[in-house]
Formats: sequence, structure tokens, C-alpha cells
Amino acid sequence: MAESELLEIRDLRKGFPGVQALAGADFRVRRGEVHALMGENGAGKSTLIKVLTGVHERDGGEVRLDGKSIHPRAPVQAEALGISTVFQEVNLIPNLTVAENIALGRQPRRFGLVDWRAVRRSARTAIERLGLSLDVNRELCSYSVATQQMIAIARAIDLDAKLLILDEPTSSLDEKEVEELFAVMDRLRNQGLGIVFVSHFLDQVYQICDRITVLRGGQHVGEYVTSELPRIELIAKMLGKEASDVESMEAATAAAHHQDAAAISNESDEQPVLQTKQYTRRGAIQPFDLTVRKGEVVGLAGLLGSGRTEIARLLFGLDSPTDGTLTVDGVERSGWTPRRAIDSGIAFCPEDRKVNGVIAELSVRENIVLAMQASRSLLRTLPMKKQLALARHYIDALQIKTPSTETAVGTLSGGNQQKVLLARWLVMNPKLIILDEPTRGIDVGAKAEIESLVASLRRDGMSVVFVSSELDEVVRACQLVVVLRDQKVVGEVSGDDLQEHRIMEMIASSHD
Repeated sequence: MAESELLEIRDLRKGFPGVQALAGADFRVRRGEVHALMGENGAGKSTLIKVLTGVHERDGGEVRLDGKSIHPRAPVQAEALGISTVFQEVNLIPNLTVAENIALGRQPRRFGLVDWRAVRRSARTAIERLGLSLDVNRELCSYSVATQQMIAIARAIDLDAKLLILDEPTSSLDEKEVEELFAVMDRLRNQGLGIVFVSHFLDQVYQICDRITVLRGGQHVGEYVTSELPRIELIAKMLGKEASDVESMEAATAAAHHQDAAAISNESDEQPVLQTKQYTRRGAIQPFDLTVRKGEVVGLAGLLGSGRTEIARLLFGLDSPTDGTLTVDGVERSGWTPRRAIDSGIAFCPEDRKVNGVIAELSVRENIVLAMQASRSLLRTLPMKKQLALARHYIDALQIKTPSTETAVGTLSGGNQQKVLLARWLVMNPKLIILDEPTRGIDVGAKAEIESLVASLRRDGMSVVFVSSELDEVVRACQLVVVLRDQKVVGEVSGDDLQEHRIMEMIASSHD
């Protein structure tokens, strides 16, 4: 272990039933540096942090801190070793004072009683170490979210922390608050702390971090000096691409997109199925314009946390906008909810099909007819004969591999569960279907079948909003792609420009 290195992780392995979350991951942090840990969904970032902080027991590998091998089996053991974590959601108690929160669980005692004078003195010292001036006797809830984040950091370093892990600390902060946080991080870096910075905001990573480590599929991709790593190369490494390979796209693909763009242009006089103007949700997605026409597949592309799912949720009414307008078939809609979306012919297949999609305990038949049954009153139960007919039709049409209509969905493969979820909405004959990561976690064959189905729906005149982190899927499936970065739409590509390398360039481009 080099003299300047604080943390060194070698060949870290951790598996869960059916998933190898870490498959030989390496990671190291030096004293006095801010080190970004980056990767897309399933890269292993969260698992690495949970193993490091004692939440999960590791299956193999070595972790060394200050040159000594460590094996924390609980967060309190990790804290005692000098490893502290501050999560995205401030995990403090709002109605306690700042001093009480900083000392919570480790209050100094005198003659068997809490020494409140020492509590307040220690809290002031921790706050001053960050260069802040706060009243430690005020309740935590009287301060802004940004200040509460600073207080959480003060608590984290109050135990002589050597390594500070900041997990998505800026997600709820505005630009001024981010600058204040970065000033605190700079101060701690100068004091010799090692800081792990987990964030999906590219601009922030390049602003504050000295080095970057990329994980993909639970494995170490590489460690890089931030100033020497072009953004497009970082994105390529996160996505598992070679930038040079991505740039050599087939001419046939470009020609096909050119024809699609011409067809869409010829139909531009038709009333859009759905259109938004300056639609936004504060803290989730900046104002965006979006137009979806009949028989068009519109993709939403960007890295994890870029705002893809946030747009999908707004379009379906799961989240409420803070400003802007949404029109369906030329009619402006207010008070937009999932019920109104469904009544207007809009369907939504969510990203996490197991949590928000299929109901594992119900049969294939029950899952397929669920939306149609929900649209009827309790007194108008869909006849069993009709339920069976619908289930059998879509099992055949989508080639769902199931022993019978009465098989529990939870026993099917991920790809077949996804098809059942699609069938549920196709029963409703929607004009627009929103697919959020429809191929995540399914095998290659099932992915091809889903892509083929999307193409078939489009040919039948259905509109599709297609959200995927797989850029090659987006390029193949869509006629128009909206590109997002850091919760903001940064552009659109279509026709000859609809190529992976062009999308990556747009994601990588820094703010003007």
C-alpha cells in the first residue's frame, strides 16, 4: 500500500441469490483527495459501499485502511475504524437540536448523566471544522436541507473520521447549495480526509473530484485522473463501449433513420398524440418540451439519474408538475393523474416490474386482465370466459412461455414477466405506451423479442416512449431520441444523426 493511500480494496466479491453484485472489484482512495465512484445501475457501487461500511458481509477479497486489514461487520464497527457515510436522504432527527443530532448515540457522560455542556462544545468544534457558523441549540428542522446535509457531515466526521463517503449528496440541492457543499469538501480534503463521492452529475464530478473509478457489472473497469479523462471516454467506459467502435456506425442504420425522419416529417401536420411545453418538476427535471406523434417511437437517453424516469412518471401522472402544460390529442390537461392518463389511452410499464409492475403471487391471467378489471366498477367483474380468452390471446401473441394461464407470474423468467406486464396494457388498446427500461434484467433472446414487439406496435400505429440505458437499443428502436444530462434535456437526434456516438457526445458535453 503506497504511503499516500488511505483505503485499498482488492478483488472484492459479494453475491446474492441469483446475482453476483461484486465480482472482483478494486478501489482505492488516497488521503486528501475526492474520489468519484461511478457506474450505471447494477455496477456494484451501492454494494461496495455497504460492504465497506459493514452493512453486508463480504464473500471474498481484502479491505485495508491505513495499511491494516479490516473487516467491519456492522456500521458501528466501520465508524469506530474511521469510516463514515452521509446518504442522499439526511438520516437525522428533525425535532432534536443540532448538538443533540451530532452527539446522538455517543453522548459524553459525567457522573452517569449526559454532559450537555460537553455535547454542545463538541458540536461547535465539529461545525467550526467545516468553516460554518451555526447555532447548535436550534432544532435541526429550522435549517434548510442543504444545511442539514452539512450537519450530517459534521456528525460523520465527529468521530475522527479518516474516510468520508458521500452518497448522492447533491440530489436535493440547488446550485448555490452545491457550491457551499463543495467548499466544505475542499476544506476537508485540505485537512487530509479521503472523500468518496458517489454522484450521477457529470459536471459536479469534473468540478470537485481528483480521480474517478468506474465499475461495471460488479467489476473494476479502471481508475483515472479526472483532468485526463475526456467525458465521452468516461461515458463509454460506464456503458461498456469503446468510443472508437461506437463512432463506426453502419450506413444502413443511418439510411433507415433517414427514411423514418422523412416519414415523420410528412406526417407533421397531424395532431400530436402527446405534447408538453416547459413541463417541469422542481428538483426532479428541468423544463422540457416533448412531442410524440402517432406511430412514432421516441427514446429518452441519458445516464442514470439524468431525468429519464422522472419524465416518464410525469407523462403518466405518477408525479405532479410544478409548471408547464401537457396536451393529449390537442386538448390541454390539468390535474393529470394515472387514472386520467389511462382514460386518455396512455399506458405505463415501470422500470421495476417486480415492485411496481407484475404481482408475483397472482396468475398470468389475473395479471393480464388487472388493468381492464380496474377500469370497471366492482359490480362489473370481467367474466371468466373473457379473462381466459384475453390471457390466451396475449400468451400466444407475445409468445409468453408459461405452463398455463393460472401459473403464478413470480415463477416465470424476467423476460416473460415483462411480456405479461406489456400484455396487461395492450389489453387496454392504448394509443401511447411508456416503456421504462423494458429489457432490463432479461436475456438476449427476450430483449430481441421485446424490441420486435415495439417495432410491431409502431407499425400498427401505436406511439411509444422508450426509456433505456442501452444506447444500442435506443438507436435501433427509435425514430427520435431526446438526450438528457443532469436532469435537463440537452438536445434531440433523429435521421442520420441518430447514432450512438452522437448521443454520447451530447451527454458528455459540458455546460456552456
